[in-house]
Amino acid sequence: MGEVFAGRYELIDPIGRGGAGAVWRAWDHRRRRYVAAKVLLQSDAHTLLRFVREQALRIDHPHVLAPASWAADDDKVLFTMDLVGGGSLGHVIGDYGPLPPRFVCTLLDQLLSGLAAVHAEGVVHRDIKPANILMEATGSGRPHLRLSDFGISMRKGEPRLTETDYVVGTPGYFAPEQLSGAEPDFAADLFAVGLVALYLLRGSKPDSRALVEHFLTHGTPDAPQGVPGPLWDVVANLLQPDPQNRFRTATGARKALAGAVELLPPPSPDEDPVEVFDQLGPLPPGFGPDGPTGTAPSPPALAPAAVPGTPAQPPTAGAAASGAAAATPAPEPVRTDPRGASATAPPVPQQAAPAAVRAPSYGSSYGASYGPSETGSFHLPPPASPGTPGAATAAVPAVPAAAPVTRRGGIAPPPPKAVASLLAAALLCFAVGVWALTQL
Repeated sequence: MGEVFAGRYELIDPIGRGGAGAVWRAWDHRRRRYVAAKVLLQSDAHTLLRFVREQALRIDHPHVLAPASWAADDDKVLFTMDLVGGGSLGHVIGDYGPLPPRFVCTLLDQLLSGLAAVHAEGVVHRDIKPANILMEATGSGRPHLRLSDFGISMRKGEPRLTETDYVVGTPGYFAPEQLSGAEPDFAADLFAVGLVALYLLRGSKPDSRALVEHFLTHGTPDAPQGVPGPLWDVVANLLQPDPQNRFRTATGARKALAGAVELLPPPSPDEDPVEVFDQLGPLPPGFGPDGPTGTAPSPPALAPAAVPGTPAQPPTAGAAASGAAAATPAPEPVRTDPRGASATAPPVPQQAAPAAVRAPSYGSSYGASYGPSETGSFHLPPPASPGTPGAATAAVPAVPAAAPVTRRGGIAPPPPKAVASLLAAALLCFAVGVWALTQL
């Protein structure tokens, strides 16, 4: 069985990795259902502030995947979301390439609908891209997308967590005004929607820099091959370099899109349907569709007893490795660095090789569906940094533990876990207080 977080959420297997934490499939013991749980990898103040902003977002919309609940346990915090199993738009493009125009219009209508709800709350997403747009596993039925990952979103007028001359987002999806240092605004989100639309129609990531240069030098380009003119008029408006020339709101863009759909030619009879199936891997042993089954995997068979008088033989490398892998407990919600372990761990006779200890595997079929696949959106520490949780134990040489040092007054300093928990609670209380004041 997996680790139970805060006495409620049982972490089962990792399904993705965001900029500030790993995303796990988890079982909610209270509500008796599977959820996606994002566990923060760091407990510094900067990351906690972003966590407070994201988990405080409460938008109930069918095309928005906002946090549903949160919990804290020692020096770790998590928040949960609905478990969406169809992968991201990147998976759909990887399977089918350029999508039919009418299918793209359906996706864009849902995306603009969800974005309108986000903007109605005064929130700028700032990281709209295919990897952050998840798909429900609807098979051959009507597609259903969810706009996710609000880790770097912010409300208009809120203080920024970065310097004013620092751009936050994913390279290739910045609006031109963002590169000029402008304050985050709704128009930048609409520009990113235009890039996503072009990505869906062409089947590859557009070159935003070359596109903007073409607009500025030669004006609006002609519609790409295979893209109907009415649909291209809507997409080209979203891609205007000057934010004043774009649609003012997501609702306005959605209305223009509805008018364009009426002018599209009927679908070709030879057009292959686009199907969106479950991209999540099978549940591990001990879990079924209705939750834990109560049966754990059988333990490995014990080695036969040695015959008296026969000297014991050391295990072979292969046997030791397989034994270590079988005895490895469920992975913690933190990546460990095998390089640090193999570089610093002292050799121990007749033990498994350090290479047998593996970090949790994020399946290639799902990958970064619950979070960005590029690091441009976040500030990530080096993989083997001593400050990275999980890597610290691998980077510190094995030395005898020193006795705890107490002050002369007899009072020991508080443990780091307690300090991190108090800091998280204080920041959450502060965020709730600020939110309450804004509602007055």
